[in-house]
Amino acid sequence: MSTVNDAITIAIIGGGPAGLFCALQAAGEGRSVVLFEKKPAPGRKLLVAGSGQCNITHDGEIAGFLSHYGDHGAFLRPALMNFTNRDLIAFFAARGLTMKTEPGGKVFPETRRSADVLAVLLGGCAARGVDIRCDEAVLSVERDEDGFLVRTQKATVRAGVLVLATGGASYPATGSTGDGYVFARALGQPVKEMAPALTPVYVADYPFADLAGISFENPTLAVYRDGKLVARHAGDLLLTHTGLSGPGILDASRYILPGDELRITFLPGMKAEEVRKRVADGVAAGGVRQVKTVLCDLPLPERFVRRLLDLAGVLQGETCAQLPKKARNALAASVAEFSFRVERLGRFSEAMVTRGGVALEGVNPKTMASKTVQNLYCIGEALDIDGDTGGYNLQAAFSTAALAARHIAGLQAPR
Repeated sequence: MSTVNDAITIAIIGGGPAGLFCALQAAGEGRSVVLFEKKPAPGRKLLVAGSGQCNITHDGEIAGFLSHYGDHGAFLRPALMNFTNRDLIAFFAARGLTMKTEPGGKVFPETRRSADVLAVLLGGCAARGVDIRCDEAVLSVERDEDGFLVRTQKATVRAGVLVLATGGASYPATGSTGDGYVFARALGQPVKEMAPALTPVYVADYPFADLAGISFENPTLAVYRDGKLVARHAGDLLLTHTGLSGPGILDASRYILPGDELRITFLPGMKAEEVRKRVADGVAAGGVRQVKTVLCDLPLPERFVRRLLDLAGVLQGETCAQLPKKARNALAASVAEFSFRVERLGRFSEAMVTRGGVALEGVNPKTMASKTVQNLYCIGEALDIDGDTGGYNLQAAFSTAALAARHIAGLQAPR
């Protein structure tokens, strides 16, 4: 077993976007960077990002990003302001990979290939002399005087700086299995319990399995726990064979627990009572028109309307004039606040990111350095941060990596 003894070695655990970007930014004269990746090649999770197309960030002013990380936007402010979405786009453009903004604000490589994003990062690491050690899982880390000992099956590396860029626990097949939390705890760094985030939601007695593929634009989702409202969110909804998905559900999943009640208002931009009144009034004034036609005019998808009629016990060809008041009110309620009881959330294999991780109160938001362990840094999804869909999580990975690298580079004067 070989030992590297270098007081200015920077050890980075994790070869995802945060680890690679921190490595190439931190490398320089007098600073040797060793990056450990347990998979045969780095960037496995990056390659599946955005279905292989890599929604790398989002358009708009960077200050607008802060509301897209649940309660943790304030922690990310220094990192995002230090390295913005414009900075990220410019970084790749300067290296020949231009970005394109889609309607709605998502930003992708013009080539629509995650592999091209990874190639730029690997090229940058090679140019800066980063030592990337693949197929070399870290077994343990520990403090050693004023540095760290990083043990793998092949070597023990002594480093003056240690960066945990291990990702979360989502997509475990790509190597994100929560190793970083074990290392953090071993060093005395506080860690919050993990759970899947940006994940589908499975509900009891799901009535729409055969309507998979039907989507709704920007309905409102209200989360109730023990009869009390705990969260309200608006975003696109997709019915699947097994439950609820789509950007709105994925983003709201951070607030949802098994046993919660979800109430969905299917008409966008309207409160539940407004929808209830609009449906009831429309049916009451419909006369000889079919109830189905009035509901489709709202507009609602026809197959979905047919199912609502079945659930309310209304015949498909029934006219508005024939509809009893009780059935009319039931239909209005189902459009205004359709109720689902949450059975479970998607597992880590289905989740896009991880909720929980290295506790933010133990990390300096201005440097990404540990408040208790000297020269330990935590970046990317290893932190207790989960952003909305739309490029916010990758931007956080790059921004926290850039901020950590900036501070690391300032720790030691070049030789």
